[in-house]
Amino acid sequence: MELNEYDAFLGKEAELFTKLPNNRIRCNACARYCEIPEGKNGLCGIRGVKDNKLLLFVYGSVISGNIDPIEKKPVSHYMPGTSVYSIATTGCNWLCKYCQNYDISQRRKIEGIQMSPEQVVEAAKKYNSEGIAYTYNEPSIFIEFAKDCGIEAHRNGIFNIFVSNGYFTKDSIDMAKNFLDCITIDFKGSGEQNFVRQYIGIPSSEPIFQSLKEIKNDTNIHIEITDLIVPQAGDNLEAAKKLCHFIDDELSPDIPIHFLRFHPDYKMMEFPSTPIQTLEKHYHIAKNEGLNYVYIGNVPGHKLEHTYCPECNAIVVHRYGFDIIAWNLDKQNRCKNCLYPIAIKGNPNNVKRKNRFQIIN
Repeated sequence: MELNEYDAFLGKEAELFTKLPNNRIRCNACARYCEIPEGKNGLCGIRGVKDNKLLLFVYGSVISGNIDPIEKKPVSHYMPGTSVYSIATTGCNWLCKYCQNYDISQRRKIEGIQMSPEQVVEAAKKYNSEGIAYTYNEPSIFIEFAKDCGIEAHRNGIFNIFVSNGYFTKDSIDMAKNFLDCITIDFKGSGEQNFVRQYIGIPSSEPIFQSLKEIKNDTNIHIEITDLIVPQAGDNLEAAKKLCHFIDDELSPDIPIHFLRFHPDYKMMEFPSTPIQTLEKHYHIAKNEGLNYVYIGNVPGHKLEHTYCPECNAIVVHRYGFDIIAWNLDKQNRCKNCLYPIAIKGNPNNVKRKNRFQIIN
């Protein structure tokens, strides 16, 4: 990909790279490891080489900024009831044919409002957000900007979340652990190999599994997992079983997994929405594999939006969409019915701004 004149005036030198003997620079931000010659960009479109330096062209270029409930990410077990200031840049390292944010992620022109890390944090404070979410496109590709925002956020008592595809490297994980508090890693089609090759444009999902193990073993970052279930293409139950077995065996049965309903978008408009029965089958597979916290997403009002106590099966958090209707945990986040400790960090009753919620104790 050629650099254009506009690119030349933007950006900041990247930190994650290796200079190669063939006069190329290898980008180490994601598992594509693009080897980029002078005057070209990597596949993401926002990291490129100019004057023998790898530049992050979108440093400070925020294409989207919104206030979201944390549950929209989706994150259900970290700081429930809080609001997050969600930001994105252009570009992405995946080529998902179903992407709902394709106008941002698949845009290869550097655009956005110029914001310093300090201005990003000030915006989060202005809108009473307890956290900042780096989302809508893949945050690892603009990780140097996210890091500077994240460190400034911590100085101001604000937490940081990645909504990520998990296509990391050891270098990007090492950088993330200096500022990141929570990550939701978004599998597609349970990571089944044929699906990721055809509909995402990556050769293998193996780097995602490796990243999850490294994040779990080497950091204190809270992890949640989502899995977009695409009917007729990415709804393989055996692949879902393998993913759930991996979570239970290699990570923890307490890591939440959200099976998300697919809605037609972008280049997959001819596909139907995921049948709810298909999502329920995935739910039962996850429970049979021993996972304690399993959810169905994008189906407001479904009984599997709630958090159930793994010990007595009582509803401990009653939800409707992104709203918390009832909070049936004590001050130590134990089930009020049987006192089983629920793997949730935070309590919505301690959130200053509760106007989104009708919490009944």
